[in-house]
Amino acid sequence: MDRTPERRRLVVKVGSSTLTTSDSSIDHAYMDDLASQLAELRNEGWQVVLVSSGAIACGLGRLGISVRPSDMPTLQAAASVGQSELVGAYAESFQRHGVVTSLVLLTRRDTADRESYLHARDTFDRLLDMGVVPVVNENDTVSVEQIRFGDNDSLAALVACLTDATLLVVASDIDGLYDANPAKSAHANLIPEVASIDPGVIAVAGGTGSVAGSGGMLTKVRAARVMMAAGIPMAIVNGKRPGAIVDTANGRCPGTVFACSERPHSITPKKLWLALGDSSRGSQVVDDGAKSALLRRGSSLLAVGVSDVKGAFDEGDIVDIEDGDGFVIARGKVSSGSDEISLAKGRTSEELASNRLLSYLAEKPVVHRDDLIVFE
Repeated sequence: MDRTPERRRLVVKVGSSTLTTSDSSIDHAYMDDLASQLAELRNEGWQVVLVSSGAIACGLGRLGISVRPSDMPTLQAAASVGQSELVGAYAESFQRHGVVTSLVLLTRRDTADRESYLHARDTFDRLLDMGVVPVVNENDTVSVEQIRFGDNDSLAALVACLTDATLLVVASDIDGLYDANPAKSAHANLIPEVASIDPGVIAVAGGTGSVAGSGGMLTKVRAARVMMAAGIPMAIVNGKRPGAIVDTANGRCPGTVFACSERPHSITPKKLWLALGDSSRGSQVVDDGAKSALLRRGSSLLAVGVSDVKGAFDEGDIVDIEDGDGFVIARGKVSSGSDEISLAKGRTSEELASNRLLSYLAEKPVVHRDDLIVFE
């Protein structure tokens, strides 16, 4: 899909700690303000999608459970109770502005399959064209560890790609990305704009987060990497700051903007699906030569450039690609399993060609460039 100046799409993600009170009940005053801001933006011509956490927190509050449990059945039961309360409250808040909402529940199983991914995209398109504000959440009632997103920052990034968003705004309980943890350092400074995400940015994001949700600043920065590769700006703002979302949509972000240029031609919907549609099954560590070829020349990844293999994966799985320092530089679909690649790593093309078991890897990429998304 081509983005056009006439169609502006905004994806807003709201975290549990922003949406709920200290006793895990819905903050109706905040929800009403959020609905008011999004209705205002719709009147300005934006199509809006809302990715909302809070179902489990609301369910625990309604069930009278004060300490978040660790067992999956109780969490899923809480999600079942809380989701109905959450979507009902949203419908009521938006109805005051004449806005119809819908509920979209997703798991990785819904997006890991390419065809299902495209069906989800078509559903969002139709809802938005009909003037509906979809309210999206992970389907915590049925999700298990292997198929869950784990945090709604990744889910929001996926939805932004699905809908070909103009902007993604993450409404958090912190003003944005700081150069140090503001909870521990009085000298921490807000970073207003990030033009590229390097290991230093990842490092300063590592320790920031709240106890109410499952995501922290690190998950937000990782989502921002994908957004920047996709050519979609992302902003992190304090959701409780008055008018924060309206201001950000109108170019006056009070938090941190992860800027980006126009979408590169090589970033296709298929590659965006690779980046976010499925969870990584493992990783391959590459040497400096392979790293340079991937980042600078748009090459495929060959077995001769792999120096180490982490985890167990099969042909067709999604894996991360790391440099020698453990920094993820790309992600892609492998053409061979971890056992074969482990045997081939470190061997020259000549050695592979002379090995009857591994000869096919002498020329065949372990990750083809068409099945690869690079984050730098």
